[in-house]
Amino acid sequence: MSEYEEPAVEADATEDYTAEEETSYTEDYSYDDTSVSTVEETFDLDGDGYEDNTITADGVTLIDSDGDGEAEGVATDYDGDGVSDELILDADGDGTLESYASDADGDGYIDTYESDTDGDGFVDQVSVDSNGDGYIDSVATDTNGDGYTDVVASDTNGDGFVDDISIDSDGDGVADAVLTDENQDAFLDTVYTETTPEGDSFQSQTGQVI
Repeated sequence: MSEYEEPAVEADATEDYTAEEETSYTEDYSYDDTSVSTVEETFDLDGDGYEDNTITADGVTLIDSDGDGEAEGVATDYDGDGVSDELILDADGDGTLESYASDADGDGYIDTYESDTDGDGFVDQVSVDSNGDGYIDSVATDTNGDGYTDVVASDTNGDGFVDDISIDSDGDGVADAVLTDENQDAFLDTVYTETTPEGDSFQSQTGQVI
């Protein structure tokens, strides 16, 4: 052996490919969409304090308030948020859906009813709960079908009785006669007209004008 020769070294060609750390890549495909509405809408059309029977399909809800198997109202949710955008009612109980109910002030409660009382396809009466107490206090009616309101009946003090009726008989937009309950006894006792603007009493023995 030469003094310049290196001693033989046995090479270990075996590589260790064992991973020092094992990583797990488990994917979570579970569906969680919080944007789906969970609103549950209920109806009490007759105001008896009990939830009405309903059947809902494709955003349309049929409402049976008296349990006779016939719908007294149809509610439609157009945008799928769980809250009805339109409510049509049979307000007079004749079997025909003639009134559109809406929440005009956006507080979540119905306050306006638009009705086609004569069935000609046009709204001729609008009933409004103007103070948000849950009761109608103003009813505007087009009695002659000319498209303009000519009679407005109002309950101004919220006692459940009409205490003011304005009549525009000639359709000029100005009341020709106003009947009022001046003493708040639930009887109309004073009439204001164009000829008697200060008001005149036409009380009968019962205190009623009409």
